Amino acid sequence: MNIAEKIYGKIEKHAVKICFVLAVVLAALVTSAASQRADAAERTALQMHLAQEVLRFHVLANSDSEEDQELKLQVRDAVLAYMEENMPEEDSADAVKEWVRAHIDEIEDVSRSVIAEAGADYPVSAAVTTCWFPDKSYGDVTFPAGNYEALRIEIGEAKGHNWWCVLYPGLCFMDTVNAVVPDEGKEKLKNVLTEEEYSRITADTDFKISWFFWRK
Repeated sequence: MNIAEKIYGKIEKHAVKICFVLAVVLAALVTSAASQRADAAERTALQMHLAQEVLRFHVLANSDSEEDQELKLQVRDAVLAYMEENMPEEDSADAVKEWVRAHIDEIEDVSRSVIAEAGADYPVSAAVTTCWFPDKSYGDVTFPAGNYEALRIEIGEAKGHNWWCVLYPGLCFMDTVNAVVPDEGKEKLKNVLTEEEYSRITADTDFKISWFFWRK
């Protein structure tokens, strides 16, 4: 065997190894892409189902000044207190949405009263509307990003940092340090989701970790 044949033989062996490695890498990439597409489809389906079963709460402050941010929280507290006192116990998101729409004027009046008592003269508007929300955790429950119906209250120019929670089932919490959501609200949520769906939005799974990397 001459030198040229030896060189050709070595090149051929290396080429086979390189082709094998490339084939393995390509197969891994294809498998990963397929898995990611399937995971994305599952997340989309979960978000759409979740959106049908909840009503979220969104309060937008006039600005990011300390006074406006405090006023936002006062409006939040007053509206939640009004609803707790006056809204009957409902067993579905649709029923809660219907009640809120029927009492939207009263909700605006409560908000205006709080604003006036604080010595401000901001306009305020309230409506049940569809809003886009980013991934958001409420204690040990995480909602995927997407469109949800929400009671949205806008104070003044509504350009400040906002506050949000879930009105139905009740996942609103005031203890922002410990961020513990009511067990009753989580139980209602568990009842309207499949076991797999519920496990995917709770903190005891790695689902939120996959969301984090997918959102990059």
